[in-house]
Amino acid sequence: MNNINHEDFKVSQSIALSKIATTYDLGASEKKIEKELEEVREKLGKFQDTIYAHDKYAILICLQGMDTAGKDSLIREVFKDFNTRGIVVHSFKVPTELEKSHDYLWRHYIALPQRGRFSVFNRTHYENVLVTRVHPEYIMGENLPDINSVEDIDDVFWEKRFEQIRNFEKHIAENGTLIYKFYLHISKEEQKNRLLRRLEKREKNWKFSKGDLKERKLWDKYQLYYEDAINKTSLSHAPWYVIPADDKPTARYIVAKTLYDTLKAFDDIREPELDKETQSNLEMYKRQLENE
Repeated sequence: MNNINHEDFKVSQSIALSKIATTYDLGASEKKIEKELEEVREKLGKFQDTIYAHDKYAILICLQGMDTAGKDSLIREVFKDFNTRGIVVHSFKVPTELEKSHDYLWRHYIALPQRGRFSVFNRTHYENVLVTRVHPEYIMGENLPDINSVEDIDDVFWEKRFEQIRNFEKHIAENGTLIYKFYLHISKEEQKNRLLRRLEKREKNWKFSKGDLKERKLWDKYQLYYEDAINKTSLSHAPWYVIPADDKPTARYIVAKTLYDTLKAFDDIREPELDKETQSNLEMYKRQLENE
């Protein structure tokens, strides 16, 4: 199986999504890829224990992608070996009335991980410059000062929102949160195939919504705004990775390997050492327990 370099998927300069492949050849069978994923996610699970004990970094993993991109199944497969005490998954849907009574970042702030823990955002704060940009009328529900009609939502508004998101990520990064942002990049043809499977397989019917077809007609707009968002917010402390996602096992492996390789590069993440007194008395404590 071919080795991968996570830098190949990292956005470090301006990109055009239309020029990035939605497939990637790992030079291995699906069975082999799944086996390699098992090994990497087991290592990730063990490393999670070290991060938990170290208790200085928090890990935020952001997943974005078009409908059917495979976010849910990726979460299930990549984080299968994690201890549940150390990871929380947040699926952000349409804002509630309570959430809309606060600023748009509020619900993301309160979902941030504690030090030593992972949080996965299944859809993220970027929905506020993606879905709302495709459907600017949604902004009216935020009841913002100086926004009295859709016509008030101009380029200046969006640039200000991008600045707010950059500041949000800069703030949490400077306070110990490691940020990973993954865009699952699928083709329009593959989305069509996955939507058809939802219709054809009875056990997947519940995933289908007629709204999926409405949003599919806006594919080009979404691609344009995803590209703009990625280019304006992929920074060294909060990089985007564009993951070819037409093949789900391949996408899962690339995400897992990227996380493991980059986290292992932090040589300061290690389990804390026992104080000298406890260390020197381990045998005594052991005898005390054995002699009970």
